[in-house]
Amino acid sequence: MQVEQLEILDFLAAHPPFDDLPEGVRESVAAAIDVRYYKAGEQIVDFGEPAEFWHVVRSGAVEVFRRNGTLYNRLTAGGYFGEAGLLRQGRVRFPARALEDVLLYLIPQAVFLDLFENNEAFADIVEIEDRTRLRQVMSRRLDANDLLSATVETLVGRQAVVLDSTATVLDAAQRMTAEGVSSILIIEDNPDVPELPIIAGIVTDRDLRTRLIAPGLGYDTPVTAIMSAGVLTITYNQLVFEAMLAMLRGNVHHLPVMKNQRPIGIVALSDIIRYESRNSLFVVGSIFRQQTVDELEALVPDVRACFSRMVTEDASSHMVGCAMAAIGRSFKQRLLELAEAELGPPPVPYCFLALGSMARQEQLIVTDQDNALVLDNRFDPAQHDEYFRKLAAFVSDGLARCGYTYCTGGVMASNEKWRQPLRVWERYFTDWIERPTPESLLHAGIFFDLDGVWGRMEWATRLRELIARKAKGNSRFLACMARNALLRTPPLGFFKDFVVESDGRHTNAINIKRRGTAPLADLTRVHALAIGSQSLNSFDRLKDIIDAAILPLGRGQDLYDSLEFISMVRARHQAEDVDAGIDPDNSIDPEKLSDFERKSLRDAFLILGNAQKFLKYRYQPGRAN
Repeated sequence: MQVEQLEILDFLAAHPPFDDLPEGVRESVAAAIDVRYYKAGEQIVDFGEPAEFWHVVRSGAVEVFRRNGTLYNRLTAGGYFGEAGLLRQGRVRFPARALEDVLLYLIPQAVFLDLFENNEAFADIVEIEDRTRLRQVMSRRLDANDLLSATVETLVGRQAVVLDSTATVLDAAQRMTAEGVSSILIIEDNPDVPELPIIAGIVTDRDLRTRLIAPGLGYDTPVTAIMSAGVLTITYNQLVFEAMLAMLRGNVHHLPVMKNQRPIGIVALSDIIRYESRNSLFVVGSIFRQQTVDELEALVPDVRACFSRMVTEDASSHMVGCAMAAIGRSFKQRLLELAEAELGPPPVPYCFLALGSMARQEQLIVTDQDNALVLDNRFDPAQHDEYFRKLAAFVSDGLARCGYTYCTGGVMASNEKWRQPLRVWERYFTDWIERPTPESLLHAGIFFDLDGVWGRMEWATRLRELIARKAKGNSRFLACMARNALLRTPPLGFFKDFVVESDGRHTNAINIKRRGTAPLADLTRVHALAIGSQSLNSFDRLKDIIDAAILPLGRGQDLYDSLEFISMVRARHQAEDVDAGIDPDNSIDPEKLSDFERKSLRDAFLILGNAQKFLKYRYQPGRAN
């Protein structure tokens, strides 16, 4: 091989998309390359001329233009252009000119097309449309993850074993032994639809031990006396991932699987072990076994290890966010149990709310606590507030010790303003929507993502229904929300390069939450409010938005992929910090990412930028003044 070809080969081996090609393929490409030199200002290709080569910048700089003459991109060493014309009609679509003296590697059309057709990773990287490339990247991630592709039905190995509610505990034990199962469903007649019995409850081996044998009850005890009522179920076509989350949130180990309103089987914790590392499930179980705040605080290393392992094992950001939110909810629930044990029963009913990322199930390891208390309308501050002040302080202080820092904005139940009767919360939300102010819009961006954690959970549902009903169709309010959603922009400059900043102890960094995931969540919330969606998770909201067809074709999926990729970059960065034993944060240095990650992150930010332009067009935030 000639010296010149060796130099070309070394360059290709050091730059994507060639670095992952087999060595023999790279050698054949190097042998086919034509090297050309262009002086600064010299035209390289013109719009509409035959597309004969794919151009790779060896040195210097090239400017690529749209057909109307506006600048499209600026490329330096390792950059490439010309794929659009080679893949479409064989004509140059983006003219290019040398900005500086430039040396180019020209790869013949036939060689390029062969690489594109026969090397999937190569095609993923060079695909012309930014959003198409990102879609391919995310599809490959999801296809590789069994949790997101396997349905619950695939885990059902046998028919559900059922027993009539009139049976005794002896009947249940004998039937379970004969069938060789660890759980049995208790059914009762359905007066409305006789052919569809109702699931009254479930009995497990543990119930027999703790509710029958340990108390010394007789074998003739009705099975309904030891069963667990209010059974959580899951439908046969839901994902294994969703079954895992249901177990996390409900702290249960068995889920009846329903098809056509009938139980077809039961998924147990052991069935999910082969799909999930068990860490998140075990951490939740551990939380509810702890008896003091000190013991809960001792679980913080386990939570961080769980997070790091999920990221390392290529769980999606949706999975990681949901699992970490379930862990956070479990801490709150256990702290509330401990608080009530110390303070006594509450004087009036209440609902403890999770807000923000925990409510959206998008929580990572770096998070503060946003929460509130909804109190019964019989609440009398003089008689009752001392109890709830202490309850809120107990939970807030406990969360801080468990890794959930205090909210710097004071959005916590320990703040009297956010500890109010249901009627006051209804007035809050009504005023924020009907008479928006700069302050109330900031509140709306936090409080409109709410979920019940403990107590009268139906009050949280009632508030979400109120928000959805009043926000939908309120053009002035939506315009105000859109204006706020445009305040945080993606960190891209005019030439699509990253705009870095000094962020505390970080220089040349991007706060990927403030400039990425947060504005994505903000604009998704606006669209969700506009269509009356009551979904909380941003991915679920995007599905509702796609179904409502309010975005240009394909753009909803673009946003879905963009949110997933940016969230995973953020999660991986935090996991690396955890593994390195340093405090995790949201600041990333783009120069520390691989070339492929930088390109994909740029694609995701471009999608965000375009989505913000559409938001401005659709809701016309200028009329909010």
